Formats: sequence, C-alpha cells, structure tokens
Amino acid sequence: MSSPLSQTSKLRARFQKNTGKPDWLASTKVFRTEVLAGLVVALALIPEAISFSIIAGVDPAVGLFASFTMAVVISVVGGRKAMISAATGAMALVIAPLNHEYGLGYLIAAVILGGLIQIVLGALGVAKLMRFVPRSVMVGFVNALAVLIFMAQVPEMRDVPWAVYPLIIGGLALMVFFPKITKAVPAPLVSIVILTVITIAAGIAVPTVGDKGDLPSSLPVPGMPDVPLTLDTLTTIAPYAFAFALVGLMESLMTAKLVDDITDTHSNKTRESVGQGVANVITGLFGGMGGCAMIGQTMINVKTSGARTRLSTFLSGVFLLLLVVVFGPVVSDIPMAALVAVMLLVAFATFDWHSVQPKTLRRMPVGETTVMAVTVAAVVATHNLAIGVVLGCLVAMVIFAKRVAHLAEVSGVVDPDGNQVVYAVTGELFFASSNDLVYQFDYKDDPDDVVIDLTDAHIWDASSVAALDAIETKYAQRGKKVTIVGLNKSSAEMHDKLAGQLTAGH
Repeated sequence: MSSPLSQTSKLRARFQKNTGKPDWLASTKVFRTEVLAGLVVALALIPEAISFSIIAGVDPAVGLFASFTMAVVISVVGGRKAMISAATGAMALVIAPLNHEYGLGYLIAAVILGGLIQIVLGALGVAKLMRFVPRSVMVGFVNALAVLIFMAQVPEMRDVPWAVYPLIIGGLALMVFFPKITKAVPAPLVSIVILTVITIAAGIAVPTVGDKGDLPSSLPVPGMPDVPLTLDTLTTIAPYAFAFALVGLMESLMTAKLVDDITDTHSNKTRESVGQGVANVITGLFGGMGGCAMIGQTMINVKTSGARTRLSTFLSGVFLLLLVVVFGPVVSDIPMAALVAVMLLVAFATFDWHSVQPKTLRRMPVGETTVMAVTVAAVVATHNLAIGVVLGCLVAMVIFAKRVAHLAEVSGVVDPDGNQVVYAVTGELFFASSNDLVYQFDYKDDPDDVVIDLTDAHIWDASSVAALDAIETKYAQRGKKVTIVGLNKSSAEMHDKLAGQLTAGH
C-alpha cells in the first residue's frame, strides 16, 4: 500500500500533467501552505544569514543578499522541489579565511568560480559519486561542522559586557522551551525578538548587529568583483573555490536525499548539482557570499510547514528581502548575544551525539570510529570541510582494502596419483589481496601439472593479473606447467588482455 504522501504526490503530478499548471496551483490549500511556509522560512533565515555573515567576516547585507538570490534562483533551476538553499555556516567557514586575508572582492570571485566548478562537476555526473562517501565520513563531516560553528562563536563571548552572558543563557532557554508551547513560529525568531525588546527597553549596552555593519536599504545590483583579472588572483581563489564547490554539493546532495525520503519522491540530483552552481554564480554577481542547501530551514519548510513545491522556496527569498529592506533599522538593533545563542543551539543540534556515546563506540568497528575521528580532526585543524572529507574517504579506503585483502584464500588438493595439484582460489583479487597470493603456492614440491581454479574468485585489476603471471613464471622456472581455469567473463577478458604484458620485455 502506498503512503499518503506518495498518493498526494501522484495526484499533484497528475493534475499538473493534465492541466499544464504549476503544482502549487493544484488547490487553494496547496497555494496557502506554500505561501505561509515561505514566510516562516524567511523569518527563520534572517538571524542565521546574519550570523553566517559574521562567521565569514562580511557585512550582514552580504549574507542576506546571498540567501535571497540563492533561494530565488534555486527555486527555478534546482532539482529538488521545496528544498531551501541560502547562505550557510559550512560555506561561510570555507571562504572566511580568504575574506580575512584578501578582502571581500576575492571572496566574491571565489564564489563565482566555485559556482562554475559546481556546474562542471554537476554536468560530469558528480552526484553519482556521493554513494561512495562512507557513513562514518558523513558523521565526521556533520560533527566537524558543529565544532567549527561553536568555535566561531567564541570570539563573540570574549571581552564583552557581563550582560551578554545572561542574554545568551536566556536565549538558549527560550529556544529550548518555547517549542513545547507552540511550533507555529520558529523558536530562534522568538528568542531574537524577545532579547531585542529587552535590551532596547532596558537600555542594556551590548554589541548589536548594527555594530558589525550597515544593513541594506535597497535592492542588490549586479556587478563584477573588484579584483585584478590575473593568474595570481586565480591561483589565490582556486583552492577556496574548489573547496566551496565540493562542500556545497555535498551538503546539498545530502539534504536532497533527506527530502526525497521524507516526501517519498525522487529528485534530479544532476540538475540540483548544476542548479547550485548557477545559483552561486548569480549570487556572486549580486555581491552575495554564496551558499548551498540548508538542512534546518528545509526541515522547517518540508516537515513542519508541509511545503512540497518550488513556490515556497521562491517566496522564502522574496519575503526575506522585503523584511530586511523594510525593517532594516529594527534588525540593526538585534543584540549579538541573541545570534550567538542561535548559533550555539545550531551547533548543539548539528552534532551527532549518538555517534560519540560510549555504548555506540563500543559497538562500532574500530575502523569506522577512526574514519570519523580523522575527518573531524582534519576539519578542525584546517578549518576546511572538504579536506576533512577527502582525508576521511582516503582512510576509509585504506581500512576497507586492508580488510578485504584477507578475504582471498587458496587451498590446494593433490590428485591421488600425485601427477596434478588443483589450487582453488576464492575471494576478490585486487592490488591488496593479490600481493599475498604469490606466497601461497608450493613451487618446489608441487607436481609438474598445476591447475589454478578461479571459479569462486574475481579479478579486479592489473595487479592481480601480474600476480598470476608471477606464479606462472615461478612454476615455469622449475619446468612445471600452469593452467588457469574457471575465469568468469570479465575476469577472462582482463586476463587475456593483460597476461604477459605487464613486465619489461613484452
């Protein structure tokens, strides 16, 4: 029996096909749900966009414009309906060092180049490679992101008036307990509003958003980044742009998969990958800091508000811009303590606490825990999420290869008359397992007729063929003949193509 979500999705798809109208016009109820969901998400985006701007070391306008353009563009070109893309902490952390050292122009240039890289990677089918990222790397990625977000808040809690600390504690308490009363309004927004009212009404002097930079009072305009168009500029921004592209695609594709599961619908991951690139290029041209899919805001849109179409994503960006431009002076009075509280809660909620519980660590294989720890350590040490993911994948590959290498076994049986020995090889033969293969034969005492049966084995690479060549050579040096039998089709093709061609003189 299909789920209600699946039936609803099929009905909407049938309506759209039959009428030619967008799915958000399927009914008045659907339209109302999409509009309200977009408004709620826009309200929830404001504090985080400002917070992520501060992490990146740029004016709040840069993050707010990025959230606006990302949401609006991805609603048109993206491959996952109802998913929210905006300025994110992960992307801010990747490009923050570039901004601190070289300035905003280089950051914007890196965003544009990162978007172009995403378009190329998307067109090449990089989305299909996500299935090779181990779960332990994913967990390490999420945990490292949480640690970096927390570390980014520490400077905002140093050398500040004492009133900042009770405000942060109060903000955290509001966000924890308010959802128990109602979830109609995002708790972070409620916390920010209440703390802002308290600081203004009581005249409490604490750092505010306005102290970080002026908010926009007009719409963003397109333009090129103010950087020299030289090879030095390219070499400076390229590493950051590549990391930006990888992190953005990883977060977006992971979020898209999550929404697929929640809505019981399939999304076009290749289109989403290319769409993220297009959105980042346009965002950079409008002076934004770039972004990717946001797990938190997407859950508000899809799970809490029940949105399912592109309209909610589009309106979240439109409403965000209207709120900022119209109510900019009010946003400037938001105390930094309120935003710090939001980000501390985001860090706490992002961290996978189950993964570090003693009970979980005892049950998990040591290799899995090692991969997660390496990923976290590399990210925290380098402040680069992409480096951590790559190192984590490399460690996972080494551990996997070491584990599989011992699965290849050789057992020999000599005929009763002593004229022939049959070696049965079982398991996967590749560069790791084939290295030990050569030493599992009795070259000196075996009879003159040797049969190697590979019926229960598979040849994966040239290393395995080279190992079989070495075995035949060792027997031939003693005047003995080797016959290889039982090769499956793909193994036979590789063996026939490479046998005798992998050593000097051939």
